[in-house]
Amino acid sequence: MAAPMRKTRFLSELFFHRSSIKYSLLQLRENSFNIYRSHGGNTSRNKNESDLWEEYSKHKDYCENFAKQAAESFAVDPKSVFANNEVDLSTIDVYGFDYDYTLACYTCELHHLIYKEALENLVDRRKFPPGIRDMKYNLNFGIRGLHFDTKKGLLMKIDAFHHIQLGTVYRGLQQLADSEVLDLYDGTHVPEGAIMSFNGQSYFKQLIDLFSIPEMTLLGNVTEYLEQRGIPYDSEYLFSDIHNAVKEVHFSGNMHKEVGNNVGAYLESSTEVRHLISRLHNKGKRLFLITNSPFEFVDKGMSYMIGNDWVDYFEVIVVQARKPLFFKDTTRPFRFIYPKTGTPAWSRVKELRKGEYYLEGNVEQFTKLTGWDGSRVLYFGDHIYSDLADPSLQNGWRTGGIIPELEDEIEIGNSVPFKRDILWLMSLQNLIEDNQGTGYEDVINGWIHERNQLRVATKEAFNRQFGSIFRTYHNPSFFTSRLCRYADLYMSSVSNLLQYPTDHTFYPRRSALPHEINFNTILR
Repeated sequence: MAAPMRKTRFLSELFFHRSSIKYSLLQLRENSFNIYRSHGGNTSRNKNESDLWEEYSKHKDYCENFAKQAAESFAVDPKSVFANNEVDLSTIDVYGFDYDYTLACYTCELHHLIYKEALENLVDRRKFPPGIRDMKYNLNFGIRGLHFDTKKGLLMKIDAFHHIQLGTVYRGLQQLADSEVLDLYDGTHVPEGAIMSFNGQSYFKQLIDLFSIPEMTLLGNVTEYLEQRGIPYDSEYLFSDIHNAVKEVHFSGNMHKEVGNNVGAYLESSTEVRHLISRLHNKGKRLFLITNSPFEFVDKGMSYMIGNDWVDYFEVIVVQARKPLFFKDTTRPFRFIYPKTGTPAWSRVKELRKGEYYLEGNVEQFTKLTGWDGSRVLYFGDHIYSDLADPSLQNGWRTGGIIPELEDEIEIGNSVPFKRDILWLMSLQNLIEDNQGTGYEDVINGWIHERNQLRVATKEAFNRQFGSIFRTYHNPSFFTSRLCRYADLYMSSVSNLLQYPTDHTFYPRRSALPHEINFNTILR
């Protein structure tokens, strides 16, 4: 298993911190300046303009050549498991799973269905202009983790430090100029209370899960329609109406009925999930399922993916769990469900039996009835808040985040054009930093302009409007900060675990702080 272990370590070095690349650039800087900058040396005062351009050419040639060499030497396996925290699987006795976008991965047809159903809700029930039906659905408009400012009616990406990423702020389908954003927000910082509040009154709403993708497109399309026609609207009510229309697609049962009747069209077909569940079961691990979806919907999907005997693998099955309330509200008891009718029984649940189905409940009763030690539980889910936050913070469970987009993002990060642009962006930024104060402002300003163009190019490599879900231009995104806080592990699919034995230990990389020596680069 040496290869998966090696590849597990690559992400924090290349994809996020890119320390190996930084090391190569550092070597180039040492050769160019013949002195290690952090020791206080500075030769920039003695340079002339031709010296600057000679360094520029040398750095650019090096980056071009290194990017080609790095195509094979530095690559991240998209099927790896990545660690924010140390996790020893030999200590894990119990594996828990969410259903939607964790065990069940959907095709893009589901997003089209949600968009269509919510659109009809807006027109038929909420009396929105029928013309919004003519707005085209762009599957690639939004990305997970964006924020919507309900007061100003703007969709945007925010970084881990609560700063707006310029170039990612949209009113409808129109990008706002940086100058307008700076005027509207008096800079780029968003107060913490606007993003997160203990009373739920924050007016920046984060669209955190994959079911939110159609909602973002609706927000963009409907706002665009109203703006283009000069129709007045209140952005807070607009958000509320669209958000509730999307929620009603789930609560009405229409989506569940359509997907259940056409499982093959909406669920991605794979044998890997069955292999994983079977392997864990055969290794003596105890499995449970906690999902907000209804019983019949889950049963059809699990039968399609795993087989009609899927129930036999799980010790406990909980549907319509009301997460995150399942982890917060300790007053709601479990109810037994009759599998043939799907109706709940009236009798009190005094034990959780294998092969039976339960409704609602709460984590306190779950822990009491199972007797499972939270430190020996590993729970997987796609929703950072509903699935991962409380189990991690309050119950001591180990957690695994399922991020399907990760696979595509890694493939882009592995490409030669992206590596070339990132290498040159970082090298150019070093040149700018090291040659400040030389008196050649025109040269430096030209480099800054080129650097800004590279930042846009590396952003648009992932998504033209909003870039990577994991990064702003140089900082982790707000989404990434929450993922790293609440998920011990993360991966593109639960089936990625098949690459590792059940006694494998995942180790996070010790990433150097800005003031520390990066020993990872020395060891490598």
